[in-house]
Amino acid sequence: MKKKYLLAPGPTPVPEHVSLEMALPMVHHRTPQFSQIFAEAAEDAKYLFQTKQDVLLLAATGTGGMEACVTNLFSPGDKVLVINGGKFGERWGKIAETYGLKVVWHKVEWGQAADPMDVKATLEKEKDVKAILTQASETSTAAAHPIEELSKLTRGRDDLLLIVDGITGVGVFDLPMDKWGIDGLITGSQKALELPPGLALVALSEKAWKFAGQSKCPRFYFDLKKERKNLADKTSAYTPAVSLVIGLRRVLKDLKEEGLENVFKRHNRLARATRAAVAALGLENIAPNAPADSCTGAFVPEGIDGGKLVKSIRDDFGVTLAGGQDQWKGKIIRIAHLGYVDTFDTIIAISALEMALRKFGHKVEFGKGVAAAQEILMEGY
Repeated sequence: MKKKYLLAPGPTPVPEHVSLEMALPMVHHRTPQFSQIFAEAAEDAKYLFQTKQDVLLLAATGTGGMEACVTNLFSPGDKVLVINGGKFGERWGKIAETYGLKVVWHKVEWGQAADPMDVKATLEKEKDVKAILTQASETSTAAAHPIEELSKLTRGRDDLLLIVDGITGVGVFDLPMDKWGIDGLITGSQKALELPPGLALVALSEKAWKFAGQSKCPRFYFDLKKERKNLADKTSAYTPAVSLVIGLRRVLKDLKEEGLENVFKRHNRLARATRAAVAALGLENIAPNAPADSCTGAFVPEGIDGGKLVKSIRDDFGVTLAGGQDQWKGKIIRIAHLGYVDTFDTIIAISALEMALRKFGHKVEFGKGVAAAQEILMEGY
């Protein structure tokens, strides 16, 4: 027998009671009964986003939410500044270019956070930029961008938006949409929301809705004005992801019961413990100056193929972590600690890493990483 553990940065584990609720007999989506569930989920999502604005529920992954923001807020030829510090920053730019937008690439070294002063300098050169598109947590590099500082560049301007991919940020660390003046915020169901993939949540500021009134990008399914109109009637424009919405209502009630501050503390504790563990094992953090609380990345020891190491941890030890992409393919591992993950998931991840490193011939003192993690994890008790 081999028990399996899912500790990759998405999809993430789903709580048993949430799975059971989603497994109840299917209900029709155009009924008063489901409309009540839909409305409750959308209303509680405002608590998660820390906003008074509508939170729209789309049957899509988080990338669909990113595309919806591009198509609903801009027109072909509009210029946007894309912070590209990894694979998902790159995705922002590719989506924008697909719809005819002019992308100003603001490149950031992998593993580093964007410097707000550098972004400000770019904006001063490119005076007709209409938005900054960025990640809150660039999962491919385990780095977090300084969203609060970036928001100060856009908050007082009517002609400039800040659109944030919070897919591995919302529900992990503080991203108060209204307080900071974030104009577009996106997340996906399979990350901190403890659900299977297939649901995107999108919220826009009043300033962003004004942009939406002028956008000329083509769209049909991802028409946010249509979704906003239907939300007022407690429904969606098209068939919603019924089971996921039922699960979302349950998860959001759980998050409200735990309290956002406690949710953020939990994720931060798990993140610090994981970072301490990999450091104790002599591994180099891939985002030393701006580590995200969603996942921790570390370079594998020289001479070890990171791809084979991740495969062995999954297939031989039963623990699914993540590897690297592009120039970091085969060079890093990434351990997630977001969503339905607690103290002993972290212990399992670190102990599996210790054993796998030993299997691959790396000198490891068993328990050293685990002990370093435990010192921090004890804070929760």
